Order: sequence, then C-alpha cells, then structure tokens
Amino acid sequence: MIPYPVDYVRATSVAHALELLSGDSEARLLAGGHSLIPLMKLRLASTPLLIDIGRLPELQGIEFHPDHIAIGAVTTHAELGSHAELAALLPLIPLAAGVIADPTVRNRGTIGGSLVNADPSADWPAVMLALDARMELTGTGGTRELAADAFFVGVMTSAVQPDELLTRIRIPLPGPDRVAYRKFRHPASGYAVAATAVALRYDGHACTGGAIGVTGVADSAFRAHAAEAMLGGFTGSAEQTRRIVEAAFADVRPLEDGFADGAYRMQLARVMLGRALADAVREP
Repeated sequence: MIPYPVDYVRATSVAHALELLSGDSEARLLAGGHSLIPLMKLRLASTPLLIDIGRLPELQGIEFHPDHIAIGAVTTHAELGSHAELAALLPLIPLAAGVIADPTVRNRGTIGGSLVNADPSADWPAVMLALDARMELTGTGGTRELAADAFFVGVMTSAVQPDELLTRIRIPLPGPDRVAYRKFRHPASGYAVAATAVALRYDGHACTGGAIGVTGVADSAFRAHAAEAMLGGFTGSAEQTRRIVEAAFADVRPLEDGFADGAYRMQLARVMLGRALADAVREP
C-alpha cells in the first residue's frame, strides 16, 4: 500500500533533529525504518514529517569505558552481533542480536529504534532490562538518563518525550558472569511470542543473584523482580527453577492474539525462562 504524503528531511546533527522536532509536534524520527515504514505503508501510522537520523555520526558506534559500555542509538543489530570485544564483555548482546528477525532487518534496523518503538514483543527490551542498562535521552531542555526499568511504560510506548531522542544506551561494567537468552519466535514476523533474558552473577562457584528480563508476554517488557529475589544460591535444581519460574509470572496478565491465547503464551514463557535458567547455570 502507499503511505500518506510525507515530507522527508535528513538531519545534519542531533541539534538539527531536535530543532525539527520542536517545530512540528507530529514529526517522527527515522533510523532503520523497519518498524515505522511498514506501519506507514499500511496506513496504521502517519506523520507530516520524517526526520532521518540514521546517518548521524553522533549516534553511531560502541564506546568502551572503565565502568560502562556506551552504544550509539543508531548502531545496527548486525554490528552488535558481530563485535568481538563487545561479545567478550557482554555476551548476552550477540545472543539476542543473532535471533532478531532476519538478515535484512539485522543489517538495517537499529537498537535505538527498537527500544523507542517499545514493541511488547521486541528482543532488545528484555536484554537491556537484564543488563541494568540506562537510556541517555537528549532534548531541547538538555540530557537526562533513565533506567531501563522505567523506560518501557506500555504497548508501543516508551518514556521518550516528544521533544527528545534516544542518543545512547549505557550498560554498566563488569557485566554478569553467566547469561542466556531464550526465545519462541513468531513464525511469520520473527518477533518474540515469549522470550527471556537471564543474567547471573557469581562469587566463585556460587550464584549471588541476577536479573531476568521478559518480553513478548505482557503489555511491555518487564523485570521479573520477585523471581530475581530467589536467584541467590541458585544451583539449577528442578525445584529451584520451578519456584523461580512461578514467581516470575505470578501476577502477569498475558497478551492474547491470533497466534497465542493467554494460557499458551504463559506456558511458552515458563518454558523459555526454565530453559534460559538452565543455559545460564550450565555456562562454564
């Protein structure tokens, strides 16, 4: 289908993009375009102005600092999946990057676009939650940081304000000691019907705690805080896993669609978390 008429401007800097945003409350940012453009073609979304930020050097690349890694918002999924130094420090990132959609999307789609779009079935939200990431948001009033746990607020809704854009994702170092990502993908879209990211921390051979991010199951990705409280001393036993899985989804109201009703989606989520916990605890 043909989208509504739209003006297109390629921003020359972050400041230029913010100036354009402030001049039109209905303007939309474009990076990889793999979320927005299909919606526009189906006339499910419209905007009078597309502001292309996909080639801004300010928003590209991966920076290594002593206490964190900073990822530019328009860094592609493929870049994140193939960066050797990043994989050595944060192996959860390439695990997730490799199962996002298909090669075309991985080569053009961006991490920032995915996070801001806040699709309840996208992969990156669960990973960023499990890694305790912080989102750097830049707007006309300055720059602020927001924890991933406060960033996803509802279906296709993030905490980014109309006059802001996501500039970087900051992930603290050192990263978790053992990680896993398990996903049941929709056979047509490649999105997660249910997926879980597990990040465990160890002192020697003893698990001291960790984080669990979940996507595909509820209105937005979420941290399973009740389950995380049970990770200290986790050895991978069947009984421990059962209790952690039950705690993770005890109060969750699952999404329902034509592919998976609520009961089926919840069962998939339990299985994915159980497998991710087993993967993580087995990691040498």
